[in-house]
Amino acid sequence: MPQPLSSPERPPVLELHGVRLDIPVLTTETRSLKSTLIRSVTGGKLRRRGGGAVITALQDVSCTVREGERVALIGHNGAGKSTFLRLISGIYQHTAGHFEARTRVFPMIHKSFITSPELSGLQAIKAHYLLVNGNLRGFEPFCADVIEFSGLGDFVHLPMKTYSQGMAARLLFAVLTAGSHDCLAMDEGFGAGDSSFYDKAQQRLHDFLATTGTLLLASHSDELLRRFCQRGLVFEEGQIVFDGPLDAALAYYHRS
Repeated sequence: MPQPLSSPERPPVLELHGVRLDIPVLTTETRSLKSTLIRSVTGGKLRRRGGGAVITALQDVSCTVREGERVALIGHNGAGKSTFLRLISGIYQHTAGHFEARTRVFPMIHKSFITSPELSGLQAIKAHYLLVNGNLRGFEPFCADVIEFSGLGDFVHLPMKTYSQGMAARLLFAVLTAGSHDCLAMDEGFGAGDSSFYDKAQQRLHDFLATTGTLLLASHSDELLRRFCQRGLVFEEGQIVFDGPLDAALAYYHRS
């Protein structure tokens, strides 16, 4: 169990004040889009505009995350948790309000490699390392750890398009959980491979999270959140409706 942090004395690493995120809907069938569908998928609200439509995925979001804080993102599917993670990671750009990230936020939210499936597993590992670090210093021990933990062996030299779903998931998990990060945005929903890999993956995940500095973790597991977080943000329809100690946040969520 992580120890409580005296976070008010620590510098802020993320600041959001009145942040809104609008996502245009690029389809010719906007008239048939229903607000209930949009809310169930994105947590946002649908607005018609001209001949198209806009989804307000986040609205009036304000919070400050300080260095070393471990924050749980709580809410139903489509409440806005994953959108929030993408925003603070720089994948989405806010439409209005003020957002400032004073550290690099590493997004652990992808469910597949962003590189070409034509690449070998080894090439994909190298591409990921270069994207994160900008150079290959320290790559050899990183690569050796990934290959050993994923259990791919010589298959790492084959194109990823030849991998089974389980092999690809194991490689991605091994890559993402190697090393540590100053600030991590994580969606627990990414896969860890087949069932025989599950226990091994859970231990590595716990070890990985324990070494992370600042953590923002979206999960439906109260047990996981209690193990790694002290503060909770409860999301509902793209807004933060509760911000406080984790136990109080979970109680609020389960009551609502």
